[in-house]
Amino acid sequence: MFISLLISMHINNYSYELPKVSIKSCYDGDTCTTSKGEIIRIACIDAPELKGKKANPVAAKKSRDYLNSLIEGKEVNIRRITKDKYKRTVAELYKNGVNIQNDLIEKGFAVIYAKYAYQCPSLTNN
Repeated sequence: MFISLLISMHINNYSYELPKVSIKSCYDGDTCTTSKGEIIRIACIDAPELKGKKANPVAAKKSRDYLNSLIEGKEVNIRRITKDKYKRTVAELYKNGVNIQNDLIEKGFAVIYAKYAYQCPSLTNN
């Protein structure tokens, strides 16, 4: 527990040193666009889908609306990880030192995407 707390404190302090982007809006619970047009796929989580075979529009809108209430129109710190097959930036986002992915998971708006969880040390330390 103590080690996990120390790691969490280090990650939170580290997040303030990361570059910042301004979030224009979020399309769903795990995809946002910056004010400069960069499309961000929030790393290591999976939120309900708005469209498609696995769509859950009610849950997806709740997830999207919650995420927008947190970061739409605001500056956040970003840790870019890679680009996905759709050429979106895959990244972790932080607001005031708080990891957005962890917040979405803790509030029930997303789940850990096990296949990619290794990319986000902050998720594996909880």
